[in-house]
Amino acid sequence: MTDVIIMGAKGRMGATLANLALADPELNLVGVTERSRNIKELEALGCPVVEDLDNLLADAPGAVIVDFTSPESTMKMVETAGRRGNPAVIGTTGLDAAQQKQLAESANSQPLFWAPNMSVGVNVLLKMLPMLVQALGPAYDMEMVETHHRMKKDAPSGTALKLAQCLAEARGWEYDDVKNHCRDGIIGARPEEEIGVQTLRGGDVVGDHTMFFFGPGERIEVTHRAHSRETFAQGALRAAKWLAGQKPGKLYTMQDLF
Repeated sequence: MTDVIIMGAKGRMGATLANLALADPELNLVGVTERSRNIKELEALGCPVVEDLDNLLADAPGAVIVDFTSPESTMKMVETAGRRGNPAVIGTTGLDAAQQKQLAESANSQPLFWAPNMSVGVNVLLKMLPMLVQALGPAYDMEMVETHHRMKKDAPSGTALKLAQCLAEARGWEYDDVKNHCRDGIIGARPEEEIGVQTLRGGDVVGDHTMFFFGPGERIEVTHRAHSRETFAQGALRAAKWLAGQKPGKLYTMQDLF
């Protein structure tokens, strides 16, 4: 049985993770974190509920932390977990380049797993898209539209960025050199080396990503739609079980898990 700790258990993903962990016979929910004003609402989970992660880790050596919070909170968690030697599975999006570099460095001394999207379908797409890009060739323009619920704070989504980076790499491009996240006004003709990623926000959409391949006389669309947060939560808890048996030395991803 794997001991797990859920960060931000009152949030959308945190609540899903906590409930799924309780229902999984292979997991032992040994604690959750949440802001002090929400702690009483989580007492029904039947495990310690605290604001300070360090207080939990003192009594939970080796427990795997699962974190889908915010970049700032996640980086603080990694530092705290590093002092205790606890593994951590991270699904937080919106991490900047410096924070991603820090994660990779921290992974040399503690087991860390990070994936902006933990669904099986998206990660299969990441394997298949390069073959599609290379088979179609340079005559096809590549664009993407991503849609999420109105409360999502980062844009484009971490999944959209990962998918777009995959497309760029398949063409031999540096993504930062060809990305276009916003078009407005008289912008002129579309450059040949460009990937547009447009963002929609509204309602309670869990997550939709559509990649367009515009070619001469035809268009190909590849769409992934997440119908439930449980898709991501189940992937994260599967990663937690796997990470419990791993050693430090690299920043693990879904590709390592598969």
